[in-house]
Amino acid sequence: MFDFDLVGKRFKELREQSGLTQEQIAAYLDVDQSYISKCEKKERQFSADILEKAGNLFGCNIDYFTNPESRYSPIPFALRAGNISAGDLETIAVMNKLALNLRYMEDLLKGEQ
Repeated sequence: MFDFDLVGKRFKELREQSGLTQEQIAAYLDVDQSYISKCEKKERQFSADILEKAGNLFGCNIDYFTNPESRYSPIPFALRAGNISAGDLETIAVMNKLALNLRYMEDLLKGEQ
């Protein structure tokens, strides 16, 4: 069972750490900004699809949102843009997903999985 307080808290922390607004995240996730706001305040629940897509953007597995024991290891990237679009965030998410998969494969080779 998901701890929805943890999900909302971690989602908000990652969003704020990334410097993104609720509006930018909502555009990327193709949802209304009020949905993000309500989920962060624990008034609604994020769907698994939304968490997976957000995880790709933030560079974490869905497990990070739902498991209090899970740790976040950010994927650093540099971006110079004053106005980040949903398309830009989609590109970042694809790159992060590739980086997460590479990290996972490296861990497998080291015998850590």
